[in-house]
Amino acid sequence: MSTRLPTLAVVGATGAVGSVMLDILSTRENVWGEIRLVASPRSAGKRLTVRGEEVEVQPLSPEVFDGVDVAMFDVPDEVSKEWAPVAVERGAVAVDNSGAYRMDAGVPLVVPEVNAAQTRDRPKGIVSNPNCTTLSMIVALGALHGAYGLTDLVVASYQAASGSGQEGIDTLHDQTEKVATDRTLGSRAGDVRAAVGDLGPYPAPLALNVVPWAGSLKEDGHSSEEMKVRNESRKILGHSELRVSATCVRVPVVTTHSLAVHATFDREVRAGEARELLASAPGVVVQDDPAGSEFPTPIDVVGTDPTWVGRIRRSVDDPRSLDLFLCGDNLRKGAALNTAQIAEVIAGEFTG
Repeated sequence: MSTRLPTLAVVGATGAVGSVMLDILSTRENVWGEIRLVASPRSAGKRLTVRGEEVEVQPLSPEVFDGVDVAMFDVPDEVSKEWAPVAVERGAVAVDNSGAYRMDAGVPLVVPEVNAAQTRDRPKGIVSNPNCTTLSMIVALGALHGAYGLTDLVVASYQAASGSGQEGIDTLHDQTEKVATDRTLGSRAGDVRAAVGDLGPYPAPLALNVVPWAGSLKEDGHSSEEMKVRNESRKILGHSELRVSATCVRVPVVTTHSLAVHATFDREVRAGEARELLASAPGVVVQDDPAGSEFPTPIDVVGTDPTWVGRIRRSVDDPRSLDLFLCGDNLRKGAALNTAQIAEVIAGEFTG
């Protein structure tokens, strides 16, 4: 087995997730030889720092993948659909962070702490990264499923503005500035809506509010984000019969998604036992002392890599069910970090 370090291409290096990716590549154990930074032609020529070195951004083209072993895509769905197969044709394994291939039967959907072995089963040469909402909970639920056998999942997500991209972040900050100095706002229906004016990507004001909608409309009134939680959880866990009910809510948080989870299992589960199991699970941090006012919140979790879990308690009415609250940075583990971890697993095939 060759001991050369594989070549990595980062496609979308100048985007929001791409910038987080460069930080992750610079701080994790280095498993790469050359790292090529790739973006649209308008961003070509920029110089970005990765691993302490300035690297010039190259324009996206078929030739940029020549000699590349792994190509990570942090780009919109339509770009991945066009260019991931090109990377594969040029000899690279594509690791895609978009939604383009998540439910493709020929593409594994991978969370390394849960199903890393699936990276080798890639008939199309592509491995997909799950949605950030799913990723914020599945590391913890994967550990619980392995021990108790998950049967039902009821989820309410509280999703940050950064899940809507830079426009969502800017909208939240702009609206917050407009309402910050008027303490009468929020006391009459419509007053906040009138004060903020521009709603940005949201159907209602996000400042001083929560919006019970994320994504696009699907069948029977469900949103695309809610269906992703259901379908992706089933695929990652290899559990096609898992019953999932999700409600996705946008909240006035900049970055880090939170989820309230009611999970039901095949057998009786005890909170203390589950707490110990989660505390030893890779990629999970337990912060659970309600008496001491200790539990995860987005403002304390942002910028960190693990899934943080608290409020772990057995259901009052069902000894087979647990209630818990989870937080995960949607730009790190929810996007860039998991993509990097998948790529690292694949890198091991080259260095063996």
